[in-house]
Amino acid sequence: MTDALQRWYAYTKSHDHKELWAMLHPDAVFESPVVHTPQRGRDITFKYLLGADKVLGGPGFAYVGEWRSATGAVLEFTNEVQGIKINGVDIITWDAQGLITHFKVMVRPLKAINLLHQLMGEQLAKA
Repeated sequence: MTDALQRWYAYTKSHDHKELWAMLHPDAVFESPVVHTPQRGRDITFKYLLGADKVLGGPGFAYVGEWRSATGAVLEFTNEVQGIKINGVDIITWDAQGLITHFKVMVRPLKAINLLHQLMGEQLAKA
């Protein structure tokens, strides 16, 4: 799991889309703070993570906390987008081969969720 986590951190710095695709299990599940149903499959998970990278992954993005388990991690992040301070967590689960099987994002405050809903909608519409 440590290798998988280091691979994720490397991706957040490189933004290498091919690497992101390679990290995702074919049956990966993505859970968004603004979509009430889990999004299932590598294609849709990839699409959401790319959109999140464009919306949140700018120069101000930083992981500020990390909690690990045997099969996953909770990574707390911060950023500021359009003047709104965003605080959230990525909850990531990996399989025995180090592929991401589940990715859940939780965000606060409400103003940040509303802004991300709008910006992610715009990104997903382009994809």
